[in-house]
Amino acid sequence: MLQCVLYDNKQDFASIQTRCPHLDLISTLTDHDNMPELPEVETVMRGLEPVMTGQQIAHAVVNRPDLRWPFPANMAARLTGARIDRLWRRSKYILADLDRGESLLIHLGMSGRMLISGDPLGNFVHDHPAAQKHDHVVFDISNGARVTFNDPRRFGAMDLIRTDQIDTHPLIRVLGPEPLSNGFHESYLIDKISHRKSPIKSVLLDQSVVAGLGNIYVCEVLFRAGISPLRQAAQISQKRIAGLIPIIRQVLTEAIQAGGSSLRDFRQTDGELGYFQHNFDVYGRQEKPCQTPDCNGIIKRVTQSGRSSFYCPKCQR
Repeated sequence: MLQCVLYDNKQDFASIQTRCPHLDLISTLTDHDNMPELPEVETVMRGLEPVMTGQQIAHAVVNRPDLRWPFPANMAARLTGARIDRLWRRSKYILADLDRGESLLIHLGMSGRMLISGDPLGNFVHDHPAAQKHDHVVFDISNGARVTFNDPRRFGAMDLIRTDQIDTHPLIRVLGPEPLSNGFHESYLIDKISHRKSPIKSVLLDQSVVAGLGNIYVCEVLFRAGISPLRQAAQISQKRIAGLIPIIRQVLTEAIQAGGSSLRDFRQTDGELGYFQHNFDVYGRQEKPCQTPDCNGIIKRVTQSGRSSFYCPKCQR
């Protein structure tokens, strides 16, 4: 079985693709309706943090050779005994910095779940459940907790990379700024998109422009901004582009506070559903009345680049 370890900064993207052709699918890891978006990944990371940060991985078990692509060589051995110094999120990826100078990168894929049992903090199920068919990676933590990565569709991914070379990893180096960070500001966004002739929806989904936004939340952002997803970015005034910044932050913050959105497979670490889907203004509401006061428009669904866009033709121009 081909093993792919992505942490040599002398490797360029072409050589990694040659060694590991699964990476041709990077775009689908970050651009699919059923993939968890930033709020869902942030919710999972926050659930893992109090259980894993500062703790040692007493024992790691890898039950298959691959998910979306092969696991790195000797992954279980490299993880066993390592202390997790920091748990954080970059875009739609969870990263665990280890005391051995490596970091574990996790992508949940379409159906991946991080399940916690035996948590000494008392927030989760205390007894470890019987192993399930799709429990692909299991971490027994030194505090008695067990963290299980369960992924029926095997669209998730894990990698081990040198911590000091995270920014050069093929999945990370292409990313734009975090939308909730200081690096995402009005002048940046205006400079990035005001000349683009693509539809504004496609531009905001470009992970090199802003990291972590996906189809669901871009639909919601554009509705609140009153901008049609079909409008060319270059046709939008700089004032309206600048106005997207606080709206993006507001939508993402509300979704994180609600625990993300539960569409199909997403669950939090305690197995609970997220609830932001109950606050959708347009996503998934085709043929239903617009909820804007005094608007008699009907939510429309169109396809853009093979993906569904939902919007109100009367409110969004």
